[in-house]
Amino acid sequence: MTAAPARGRVEVRFRQPRAVGPSGQVALEDYARELTRAAAAEALVAPEAPERLVGVALEAPLVAPQGSVLDDIEAFARELAERAGDGLGWS
Repeated sequence: MTAAPARGRVEVRFRQPRAVGPSGQVALEDYARELTRAAAAEALVAPEAPERLVGVALEAPLVAPQGSVLDDIEAFARELAERAGDGLGWS
């Protein structure tokens, strides 16, 4: 994969919302930021249901969130939702 700097904010929307608590949202932000080498990341939640994660916004990612990178971010969100009652599970 070629690193291509992106200017500004890039939003990644998931195929379906995921129930993820606050600590899981922070974990997803960190994961997506590191994976894409973005300047910052912010979990995107449904306005009507703040516990429902709908995506992540990335500030100036150096690695485009597409293909396998996008799949990895969404898979991590899915795993966080599946383990919501068991702590983070990966720490």
